Amino acid sequence: MHPNTRVCVVYVAGALINGKNGSAVYDYSQSKHISISGSVTQSNVNVYDHDRGCHFSGAPSNLYDYGRSAHVSLTINGNHFSGYDYGDGHHFSGTVNGNSVSVYDHGASIHFNYSL
Repeated sequence: MHPNTRVCVVYVAGALINGKNGSAVYDYSQSKHISISGSVTQSNVNVYDHDRGCHFSGAPSNLYDYGRSAHVSLTINGNHFSGYDYGDGHHFSGTVNGNSVSVYDHGASIHFNYSL
């Protein structure tokens, strides 16, 4: 999964699980904050990735990454989330614990950590 696609997924999952929109995600693998703006509700996502200069939007279950021209599915279950990146053809799963988010990228077989 592209690093910024993962960041967008983390932002959306965090907003849906915590019930609040933020303004950035800190990506420990890239050692930087990535600014994201927009709104996330249970029925609609419309956010903008300022790092790539592109939108990430749709229904949570059927998102579209305009920076990669690829769909991403996302399912929330309590404080856990999972989905599929159609751009790379791999599953992902993760957990939101307050402002900390951990994602397992099944394609890379690696855990990634973030702060909201």
